[in-house]
Amino acid sequence: MAKTNFQYEKRQRELEKKRKAEEKAQKKLAAKNQPPGEQDADEAGYETSETDTTAPD
Repeated sequence: MAKTNFQYEKRQRELEKKRKAEEKAQKKLAAKNQPPGEQDADEAGYETSETDTTAPD
């Protein structure tokens, strides 16, 4: 029977944690650099759509 490589699995978990932490840091930095009155549509609770809802001229 094959033996499980626990060191490999642990390393993969550590890399995943590190990747998530870096993504979180990038997101936090982007939010910090954004003007105070401006929010992403996701954060404001609005859905974005590709269609234009304005009336034609």
